[in-house]
Amino acid sequence: MRKGLTAVAGLLVLAAAWTAVAVLGDGGTQAAAPSRPPLPATATITRQDLVDTKTVDGSLTYAGERRLGTDASGTVTWVAAEGAVVRRGRPLLKIDRKPVVVMYGSLPLYRPLRQGVSDGPDVEQLERNLKALGHGDYLTVDDHFSYATHLAVKEWQDDAGLPETGQVDAAQVIFLPSAVRVTDAKVAVGEKVAPGRPVLTVSGMRRLVHVDLDTGDQTLVRKGAKVSVELPGGERATGRISAVGTVAEPVESGQGGDGGTTVDVDITLDRTPKTRLDQAPVEVELVSERRENVLTVPVEALLALREGGFGVEVVEGGATRVVSVETGGFGSGLVEITGKGLSEGMKVGVPAP
Repeated sequence: MRKGLTAVAGLLVLAAAWTAVAVLGDGGTQAAAPSRPPLPATATITRQDLVDTKTVDGSLTYAGERRLGTDASGTVTWVAAEGAVVRRGRPLLKIDRKPVVVMYGSLPLYRPLRQGVSDGPDVEQLERNLKALGHGDYLTVDDHFSYATHLAVKEWQDDAGLPETGQVDAAQVIFLPSAVRVTDAKVAVGEKVAPGRPVLTVSGMRRLVHVDLDTGDQTLVRKGAKVSVELPGGERATGRISAVGTVAEPVESGQGGDGGTTVDVDITLDRTPKTRLDQAPVEVELVSERRENVLTVPVEALLALREGGFGVEVVEGGATRVVSVETGGFGSGLVEITGKGLSEGMKVGVPAP
């Protein structure tokens, strides 16, 4: 069980604030020091699950961010606005008034597709999109670019405002896994573009929380673990850690020195948040330690003992006695204790309010 040095130091300060120095006799107990009030303020020993948490900063964003380029060259005459959602068959931008259109698929368009090309999964991917867009009533979706495919391509090109060549290439189409949201336009209307130049940054539609986690806190996260997130406007949501990075990334220090390292942590929320803001700051509550079904008392109930360690002052009727304890986990102002004769429901002394 991890015991944080900071927490221990805090306990020593609290214990010193109302010193009950005791020398334990047989059985580890004795009457309280004469200077202690006969009936101090008390708290109850409880049995419960003890959870220690740590809050870290994160940002609410969208999954699957990527930069896009195109093989088209010319002048940008239109570009999708930041925040716009672009679905299958819709343009991301237009170059010389010719659209660069989204189609769905996992393979990039790595070669021109036309009659005579060898069979392949990229042909089947194109044909599925032509069918989905309502072109090619007699088209058979397979890996062969047939004459029916050629006619379906020309029909689609006519509908999209492209030259009816029967050939599809990366100047006309960008294949993406699904609909995307435009997060940043790298080009503006009137700019010249050339093949290979990044033109847009896009993301998926799924919301997630991203944390650049200090590598020293890496033990606090594991894939699948539950977390709590405070969103903009005070909205709270729950989620699970969906990805934990394996590469430590350096952080630039504002003073020019070493800023340490972080790992990427992504959190999938259980429900869609109300806010639509991208990169909105959030706070993520991580569970650093969990102890189940343990005896707990408020941290301020602990006493520093002369011989070392800690104790609690048990209050029974009109008498008090000090019992030495072993401490365990910490969380929410409580500390886990174990000690001879201690049980749930007993009263222990605490500093008077």
